[in-house]
Amino acid sequence: MFGVWDKIVNFVKKLEYCMDIFESEIKHLRDELNKHNYNYYVLNAPTISDKEFDDMMKRLEELEAAHKEFADPLSPTMRVGSDLTQGFVQVEHERPMLSLSNTYSIGEVEDFIRRMKSALQGDSNLEIVGEMKFDGTSISIIYEHGRMMRAVTRGDGVRGDDVTVNVKTIRSIPLVLHGNDYPERFEVRGEILMPWKSFDALNKEREYNEEPLLANPRNAAAGTLKTLNPAEVSRRGLDAYFYYLLGDNLPFKTHYESLMAMKRWGFKVSDAVRVMATVEEVKQFIDYWDVERKKLEIATDGLVFKVNDFQQQRFLGSTAKSPRWAIAYKFQAEQALTKLKFVSFETGRMGVITPVANLEPVLLSGTVVKRASLHNEDIIRQLDIHDGDYVYVEKGGEIIPKIVGVDKSKRQEGSRPVEFVKNCPVCGTPLVRNEGEAAWICPNRYGCRPQITGKIEHFVGRKMMNIDGIGEETAEQLYAVGLVKNVADIYDLTDDKLTIVGRIGELTSRRILRGIEASKSVPFERVVYALSIPNVGETVAKKLAFATATMENLMNSTVEELTSIDEIGEIIAENVVAFFKEPRNQEIVRRLNAAGLQMAVSEEAKAAMSDKLAGKSIVISGVFEHHSRDEYKKMIEMNGGKNVSSISKKTDFVFAGANMGPSKLEKAKSLRIPIIGEDEFLKMIGQ
Repeated sequence: MFGVWDKIVNFVKKLEYCMDIFESEIKHLRDELNKHNYNYYVLNAPTISDKEFDDMMKRLEELEAAHKEFADPLSPTMRVGSDLTQGFVQVEHERPMLSLSNTYSIGEVEDFIRRMKSALQGDSNLEIVGEMKFDGTSISIIYEHGRMMRAVTRGDGVRGDDVTVNVKTIRSIPLVLHGNDYPERFEVRGEILMPWKSFDALNKEREYNEEPLLANPRNAAAGTLKTLNPAEVSRRGLDAYFYYLLGDNLPFKTHYESLMAMKRWGFKVSDAVRVMATVEEVKQFIDYWDVERKKLEIATDGLVFKVNDFQQQRFLGSTAKSPRWAIAYKFQAEQALTKLKFVSFETGRMGVITPVANLEPVLLSGTVVKRASLHNEDIIRQLDIHDGDYVYVEKGGEIIPKIVGVDKSKRQEGSRPVEFVKNCPVCGTPLVRNEGEAAWICPNRYGCRPQITGKIEHFVGRKMMNIDGIGEETAEQLYAVGLVKNVADIYDLTDDKLTIVGRIGELTSRRILRGIEASKSVPFERVVYALSIPNVGETVAKKLAFATATMENLMNSTVEELTSIDEIGEIIAENVVAFFKEPRNQEIVRRLNAAGLQMAVSEEAKAAMSDKLAGKSIVISGVFEHHSRDEYKKMIEMNGGKNVSSISKKTDFVFAGANMGPSKLEKAKSLRIPIIGEDEFLKMIGQ
C-alpha cells in the first residue's frame, strides 16, 4: 500500500517539477520576445533573424496552448489580436487631454517664449524642450506595476474610447515595462501613427480593391485604431511615439528627465527631443527640422515647444482648452520641384491605360518620390506637360503623389508635348476610348498579360476569394509557367505543381492550397465580385447577387431585367450581359461551379432578406453594442436599404451608435434628418 502511495507522491513531485520547468520556459520566452520586439520596433536594431523570432513565438504558442493555467493577456502571443470585439466602451480620462495652441511663424514662437519669461517674472532659468509634432491620433495609457492596464483615445478631451484590445497589437508599445524604477501607477500620452510604408501599402491595397483611398496617415491611423477587429489592426502596421508622463508624486523635476526615463522603460521616444535655453536655439531647431523632417518614416506636421521645468508648468497653468506652457508650430504644406525623366504607360486588369510620370527622385513628406500618376490623357493636356519638363509634385492631404503644375520657365527650347500611346504598351493592340469617358482601354481582355494576371490577383484578394499566398508576383509567376491562364485554373493547382514555381516553398504551397479549399465557402456575392466583370465593384456585385439569387439567373439576365434592379444602370447591365455572352467566361464559370464554389445565395442569407428598408438611404455612424458596423451595413443591404457615407437632404435617417461624429450630428439636426438608435433599428428590421 505504502509502495503505491510513494509512487503517487513521486509522480506528483515529477509533475510539479515539469510544470515548474514549463512555467519557467514560458516566462523566459515571453521576456525574450518582449526584448526582441523592443529591439526591432523601437530601437530598429534587431539582434536575431526573423526565423529565430518566429521559432521562439511558435514554441511559446505551443506551450501556452498546452498549459492554459499560465495564460497571460499581455503575452507576446496576444499581439496579433483576435478577429472579434464587441465595440468600445467610453471612459472618462483621469486628467483632461487638452489640445495645443497653434502658431505658423517663428515670430509667434518668439512671442510665446517672451510670454513665458514675463509670466515667470524673476525666474530667468527658462528652458524650452523642442519635440516633433506627430501627425497621428492621441492616446492615453495607464500602467500599473509595470503592466499595461488601459488605453483610451483622446475623444473630446474629457472622455474617450477604451481601445486597449487594439493597442495591445501595436508592437512598439510595451505590454510589460523594462527595468524596475518606474512608478507603481502612471499615465503616458503619445501618438499612434501609421508609418508612410504601411500607409502606402494600405492605399495600394485599397486602390486595387476599388475602395476609396485614405486621405492621409493620420486618418488611416485613427480609423484603424477604431476598427472592431484587432487582427486587422495588427495587420496594418501601426507605430507609436510617446511624449508626456503624468502621475502622482513623479520622481522627476523636468519634462526632459521624464522622457529619458520613459525611454528606459521601453517606450518609443523621438530622438529629435532637444533642451534649449535661447530663442536663437529654437530658431535653429525649427530651420533644421523644416528640412530634415522630410527624411522621416512617419508623418509630422510641425514641432512642439514646452517649458521644461514641471514646477514652472504648474505655475503657468492652463486655459480651459490648452496648457499655457506649451505651443505647437505648424510647417507649411509641402511641395517639391523635380525633373520629369519620361512618361510610361501601364495596363491595368480592366485594360485601362494609366500614364505615369517617372521623376528624378525627390524627398516629399517622408518618402522618396520617383513616380506619380498622371491619370489620363486629359490631365496631361490640362497640365501641358512636355518632355523633360520640371514639374511640381505634391502629396495632396498626404495622399499618393500627384503632379500639380509645370515650371515653364525651365522648359527646354524645342521640347515636345507628351504624346499618349495609341497601342497597348504590352500586347500592342490598338487602344479604344468610349464616348464620354476619359480612359483609353486595351480591348484585348483575354490575351493581354497584365489584364489576365491582374484578374488573377483580384480574384484571390481579401474581399473576394481570400486565397492567401498569391500576390502580384506569384500571380505573374503562375501565369509565366503556364499553370494559371485564367482564374478557374487556380482550382487545378496541387502541391506538386506549385513546387515548380520559383520562391514557392512548402509552407507557402500549403497556405495557398488551404486558401483555395476555404474559398469554396465564400458567399455568392463575393464570387460575383471576384469575376472582374467591368464596372461591377463590391456594392454592385451584392446588388446583382441578391437580386438574381443564382449564377444561372445572373448569366441569363437581359439588359432590361438587370436595369430593373435598384441602382443598376444601362452601362453596368450591358457590361454584365456582354461578359456572360463570351464563351470563355461561360467556361470559367462552369469550371468554378465544378470546383465547388458557391453559385447561389445561401438559404440563410435568403431568410435574412427583406424589403423593410427598400428605397431608404441610410448613414451609419458611431460605435455599436450588439453588432459591428460592417454587420449593420450588411443588414441594411439585406433589407433593401442603401448605405451612404454622407448626410444630405436625400438621407432618410441616420443610424447612430455611441460616439457619433459631432459634424454628422450637427448636419443631421440642421437638415432635420431623423436619428435612430440601435434598439430602434433592430425593431425596424424585425430582430
